[in-house]
Amino acid sequence: MKSIHSLVYIISFSSILVGCSPKITTTAKKPESTHLALGNPSNAQTNLSSPDNYLIVKPQYALSYNRSKGHANWVSWELSKSWLGSIDRQNDFRPDETLPSSWHKVTPNEYTNSGFDRGHLCPSADRTSTAANNSSTFLMTNMIPQAPELNRESWAFLEEFCRELVGQKHKLFIVAGTYGTGGEGSKGTLSQLDNTVNVPSRIYKIITILPENGTMNDINADTPVIAVDFPNKNSAVQNTGWLRYITTVSAIEKKTGFAFFSNAPTSIQNALQTKRFDYQSTPLNVDSKCRVHNGNSLYIGKSGGCYYINAKGNKTYVERELCNCQ
Repeated sequence: MKSIHSLVYIISFSSILVGCSPKITTTAKKPESTHLALGNPSNAQTNLSSPDNYLIVKPQYALSYNRSKGHANWVSWELSKSWLGSIDRQNDFRPDETLPSSWHKVTPNEYTNSGFDRGHLCPSADRTSTAANNSSTFLMTNMIPQAPELNRESWAFLEEFCRELVGQKHKLFIVAGTYGTGGEGSKGTLSQLDNTVNVPSRIYKIITILPENGTMNDINADTPVIAVDFPNKNSAVQNTGWLRYITTVSAIEKKTGFAFFSNAPTSIQNALQTKRFDYQSTPLNVDSKCRVHNGNSLYIGKSGGCYYINAKGNKTYVERELCNCQ
């Protein structure tokens, strides 16, 4: 009888211990990043079995890397006033050592004398709050072979426009990427650099514009979205502004096979995908740099007025035909 009582006591005490033990569960943890707030366009994964859609999440941006092409499929980042400061451009182009050790790591030298710029997807000037943040944009996983006329003019003008929007108390979510093969640089047409880096034929950017303190909950069917799709071709983009290359997100999705705004409700996602940015009717109040003429940067206003800023900081209007950038 004593043995039975002892057995009951042992079983009861064991049950109490089991009941008090914490539950151990194993769940797959998804990468969390403000730069992927609107979604992961290609469902990239940090997995060696996905070398051409390999997810890299950095504090400064997130990207899908394509090992076969030697550059990113896309780079995604948040742009707000907290990322902007007065840090100088670091210019420390270098391989990205966070790539798997067995993979080829593209070096800056592979672009040398190619006729193509080492073009940033996430711009250096979008990350000027600290030296480390700026330096991160010079990793070669953030670079693409870009036609010099595109990199230094209309693409750069759009980058400046984005930062001006931030100065007007907006927060942006931006995705920039590429598709296709074969571009035209300053030395002619190429499909590859150094037999390792694909030269894309098209370069796109999608910009979602929210209030300065906006969150995902503030996105709706009326949220301003700018989608542009540029040819990576020197002769095609000379003296043109980014307004000429406005398109829809849906058109870019058809070309790339990616899905943008996947974290938004379906009805909002559908509305934003088909929206085409209208510069003249937009509520945004920022004029855009259009082209350079006689050493002056020309700006275009909503009404189509064309002007440059003179030495006294005032607007000097010129013939509208000079701002035929649309």
